[in-house]
Amino acid sequence: MQFSLRKLAVGLSAVAAFGFSAGALAQEKVTLGVSIPAATHSFTAGIVWWSNEAKKELEAAHPNLKVIVKTSSGAPEQANQLQDLLTVNKINALVIMPFESASLTQPVMQLKKKGVYITVVDRGLTDTSAQDAYVSGDNTAFGKLAAEYLVKKLDGKGDIVALRGIPTTLDNERMDAFNSVIDKHPDIKLLDARYGNWNRDDAFKVMQDYLTRFPHIDAVWAADDDMAVGVLKAIEQAKRDDIKTVFGGAGAKGMVKTIIDDSNPLIQADVSYSPKFIYEAIKLTAEARLKNEKLPDTTIVPSVLITKENAKDFYFPDSPF
Repeated sequence: MQFSLRKLAVGLSAVAAFGFSAGALAQEKVTLGVSIPAATHSFTAGIVWWSNEAKKELEAAHPNLKVIVKTSSGAPEQANQLQDLLTVNKINALVIMPFESASLTQPVMQLKKKGVYITVVDRGLTDTSAQDAYVSGDNTAFGKLAAEYLVKKLDGKGDIVALRGIPTTLDNERMDAFNSVIDKHPDIKLLDARYGNWNRDDAFKVMQDYLTRFPHIDAVWAADDDMAVGVLKAIEQAKRDDIKTVFGGAGAKGMVKTIIDDSNPLIQADVSYSPKFIYEAIKLTAEARLKNEKLPDTTIVPSVLITKENAKDFYFPDSPF
């Protein structure tokens, strides 16, 4: 009888050990959801393209990895997709570029409470406890470099209008950094700063309003290259010759080519902010979770001032952005 009980105990131990081992192996299988805005303008087209490149390359390299890319046209749709990723696709990791910060914070928090590892990209959440890691371009430098360039271009005196993006933490960071420089120059006046939603059509309308309201403008900070396209169109239609410079942002290939060719006197500089950081965020997250490891709390990709002298280093003609 003692022998039988001993055999039973050994057998149960083996079953327990096997169960633990199977569980450990199961944890190594990563189903990674990628939630991003749809390609409504060239920057998000780049985001979508780089996300799918990451999916293709990482799934080929890692048989225990499945990557599911979802795009959304607005915050409500993105919130609904997050629930589908959890309940239908059974994700255990998420890389998300929120459509908006405030409205996506609680939906992301719900996934984190269910044990999903969360990497937030670019547009931060209003409550950072909802995330495990944050990957972004340097939004402080994005705003600071633009302001420093415009101050120098105007010799410290002039009237500026600004076009912001979508209400997000990153837009706040850019605007705060821009203002921190402008505030040091009392002869530079920021006439207004309104949201252009990183969209050339919306920016066109905002700039039309500025041109109607303000008889004199020296420079425009259109904090996105798509918005800069809309701004340039409005200036051209209004036949205004008082504006000396338009500064966009993110280093879209069309703007960089304009700088290289010196084809528009209003466009002489830009600031880098490549959508490739979504690829890096997906890769870093996937490889860390496959090893059951965590990322650093924050990873920042530097932003650089682009001028004619270095523009060729930021020109990628085959990229969608």
